[in-house]
Amino acid sequence: MEAFITVKGQIVIPAELRRKYGITPKTRIVIVDTGKEIILRPITREYLKSLRGSLKGSGALEVLMEERKKDKERGK
Repeated sequence: MEAFITVKGQIVIPAELRRKYGITPKTRIVIVDTGKEIILRPITREYLKSLRGSLKGSGALEVLMEERKKDKERGK
């Protein structure tokens, strides 16, 4: 399957793929540059559900809480 880039740098995702991956108008897309290829990942409910628990044990909650504490101290 091929797509073309417009003069403005836009790409049209074929309807078949939009239906398959649940891409609708205003769906946000994550663009990942692996150094060898570009990956487009739609941010859908299914994608968000797949991320659930992915940061478990990474210390992300502690970092978030520390940043919130700093924001409160700065008066934000």
